[in-house]
Amino acid sequence: MAYDATFWVAVSFIIFCGGLLYLKIPQKVNETLNKLILDIKNEIEESEKLRFESKVLLDNAQNKLDSANTESKKILKEAKKEAEELVIKMNDKFHKSSEIKKNLGESKIFQMKEAALKEIKNVSVKIAVDSVKKVITSSIDKSKLDNIFEKNLEETKIALKKINS
Repeated sequence: MAYDATFWVAVSFIIFCGGLLYLKIPQKVNETLNKLILDIKNEIEESEKLRFESKVLLDNAQNKLDSANTESKKILKEAKKEAEELVIKMNDKFHKSSEIKKNLGESKIFQMKEAALKEIKNVSVKIAVDSVKKVITSSIDKSKLDNIFEKNLEETKIALKKINS
């Protein structure tokens, strides 16, 4: 009997398949695929855990950032308020200080004016007394003496009025 090539291909295929079954190749392939599937599942679970942990860390970081922003805004508001209060306080101190200096200056000016007026009055009296002495010593004529006295008295009154004005 003559067998054609197709028959021998079929026989060799059956022998090949039998050899594969005898060597348990499909079970080994199945075990390898199951192991790869299990490894992939473990990696997926690990990545899910990492994703969850990173989400928790991100939420914590976001909360801390929000808290820090809130705190910084609070600190800025407080600093601004304190700065405004300090400016107001310094402004009040400046105005009080300038008012005190102004009052001191005015009182010194008033004291100096009073001292000058007293000095002018004293000098005027001294001049008047000296004038009277000169008149008395230089002339004995009573009419002359009265005229000079009246003249000096008028000059002294005019000088005192100018000083008081």
